[in-house]
Amino acid sequence: MGDCVFCAVVAGAAPADVVADEPAGVAFLDVRPVFPGHVLVVPRPHLVVLTDVPVADLGPYFALVQRVAAAVESGLGAGGTFVAMNNRVSQSVPHLHTHVVPRTKGDGLRGFFWPRTRYPDPDAARACAARIRHALA
Repeated sequence: MGDCVFCAVVAGAAPADVVADEPAGVAFLDVRPVFPGHVLVVPRPHLVVLTDVPVADLGPYFALVQRVAAAVESGLGAGGTFVAMNNRVSQSVPHLHTHVVPRTKGDGLRGFFWPRTRYPDPDAARACAARIRHALA
């Protein structure tokens, strides 16, 4: 899809702090994270909602999500993760994506209110991505 920013990230045509690039999908830092280390996992083909994913691709895609969740937790020293997906409603980019958000006890996240922030600078984002990449290796 020519105008999809996530397709551009998958193709390497748009900048992103990529933490995983595999046949099942690409994982990269959200530019407006709930907390530092908030990762988006996207399938390679342009698919809009979960029901668009071929059954044969579900296992590999969610295995990648599972590995990223473990890496976010171990790489960032998080107490856990919040893993979520929107289907159409609330999708800021109409390309299927799974949010993997690091959590710590008392972090203030309540329900589905996601106070979005920005990384203080590109180096902070790169350092966060490197820690997750290292944990994935």
